Amino acid sequence: MSRIGKKLIAIPSNTDVAVTDGLVTVKGPKGELQLPFKPVVDITVTDGEVKVAPKGTSVEHRSLWGTYASLITSMIQGVNTPYEKKLIVEGVGFKSDLQGNKLVLNIGFSHPVELTVPEGLECTAEKNVITIVGTSKEKVGQFAAVIRSKKKPEPYKGKGIRYHDEVVRRKEGKKAV
Repeated sequence: MSRIGKKLIAIPSNTDVAVTDGLVTVKGPKGELQLPFKPVVDITVTDGEVKVAPKGTSVEHRSLWGTYASLITSMIQGVNTPYEKKLIVEGVGFKSDLQGNKLVLNIGFSHPVELTVPEGLECTAEKNVITIVGTSKEKVGQFAAVIRSKKKPEPYKGKGIRYHDEVVRRKEGKKAV
């Protein structure tokens, strides 16, 4: 039994949830999100609540039950209060800049790294902090992970791109004899 799937999902007053053949649509003050789903779960909207139930007892049905409940919960939360991730660029000469919808990173390579900001996300780059804001938790997290993967923080000097709340374990360097 899924503990997440058993809980009813409350819908705020300014949010609309609609379920049509194979698609859940959530509309709120900050935007609209859609989620295609497999027919192994039954999603019903009644009296300001969303209920997710499995259609069978197979492993796939039970595993997707909690997954879809969690995805719908994050969609409802995202259209009301957008998700935000902050990344810190740390290192001598490392900097980030936003040019139109491209994020340009100078992170110690012989060339600048250019990343296109995905549709539906807002990105700001001030000094050494990159802020990503959007309604989709998945898109915000994925774009933040792509940025971080370009130069992960190293343990000796801490140079690289890290999450705002990430702690980099520092190592001691070689000792002179």
